[in-house]
Amino acid sequence: TATCLKSTYSVADAVFLIDNQRYIRKDSSLSNNLAKINQMIAEPFYGILCAGEEKKPKYIGAKLLDAGDIMQTIVGWTVIGYGNSQIPLLRFPGERSRDFIKKGTETQKAIQAMDAAISELSLNCKPEDARRALFLLSAPSREMNVDMVKELGDYMRNLTPLATIRNGDYPRQRGLLDVSIILSELSDVEKIRGYYTKSASLIPVMKRRQAETVVKIQEIEESAKDIPSLL
Repeated sequence: TATCLKSTYSVADAVFLIDNQRYIRKDSSLSNNLAKINQMIAEPFYGILCAGEEKKPKYIGAKLLDAGDIMQTIVGWTVIGYGNSQIPLLRFPGERSRDFIKKGTETQKAIQAMDAAISELSLNCKPEDARRALFLLSAPSREMNVDMVKELGDYMRNLTPLATIRNGDYPRQRGLLDVSIILSELSDVEKIRGYYTKSASLIPVMKRRQAETVVKIQEIEESAKDIPSLL
């Protein structure tokens, strides 16, 4: 594992780290777990990859997140996360007079979705170790507002104080507010460091075993030197 990670890191612009163990559910069968794991791994990428490719005006956000933003964000060790909050499908006429209350409520739901995305990162890490970050807010256009995006930006800034942050909005599905995030250029990843440390400690053991194997093979060949061959 350590060799594969080191080799990939040396040639790739960025490496997305995904720990399958974080997605396993103990109450599910193996086949259901595998299907769910694949779904949960792919889910955060959907909005981020689609937002910049939309052609219909109603699905194009006020702040477009495109491929350029993604390419300028992902560098080195990278993780991705996704979280959502349910919002009402229908609004009653009387609610229009309480817009200021509604905005506060929906902003809180956006923060909750970002919290969920952080807790469901593809690999456990410290957000403050990120040097680059990105978040995408996706919700019905009527549910999004400037204050909501600003609050999310401020919240992300508190989580990643050293990061350059990019963001966008994606007016899309009804009844759901979701946030996708990418944390990149991580300065420290405990699990990677653990793999490297463990691998380094195993190298002398592996070399010794290899040398012992060579000696044993030579001993076998020496024992067989006086036996005639059929070839």
